[in-house]
Amino acid sequence: MKLYNRGIIIAGIVVFLAAVTFPFWYDRGKTIAPPAIELDTPAIQKLADKRCVEDTAFMRDNHMKLLASWRESVVRKNVHTYTSKDGRVFEMGLTGSCLKCHENKSRFCDRCHDYAGVKPNCWNCHINPEEVL
Repeated sequence: MKLYNRGIIIAGIVVFLAAVTFPFWYDRGKTIAPPAIELDTPAIQKLADKRCVEDTAFMRDNHMKLLASWRESVVRKNVHTYTSKDGRVFEMGLTGSCLKCHENKSRFCDRCHDYAGVKPNCWNCHINPEEVL
């Protein structure tokens, strides 16, 4: 059996493979540096005890799980206080605890969430204090 238009078919296969694999080989070796988070806010500087609700490693890995459990506790169980592992007590909620120190959503929350490509649903219910006139 003779293959007619062999050159066109081979060129088409090469173009197809280049187009399909382009995203993989184009980004090879490129990395985007993680965002620099500014923890030196005026609110944090005023604190005598500069600690978050839980330790830094826990908050980096589990802050969304913590906030989801807070939402369940407040909305479904009417529990409004959280006791951390070291015994400190906090009001559950973004505005009652988190945004007191991390007051600038765009410089703190949005930098990491944009880097990770996630869209948390916190702001479906909560109002960003910067947006209140």
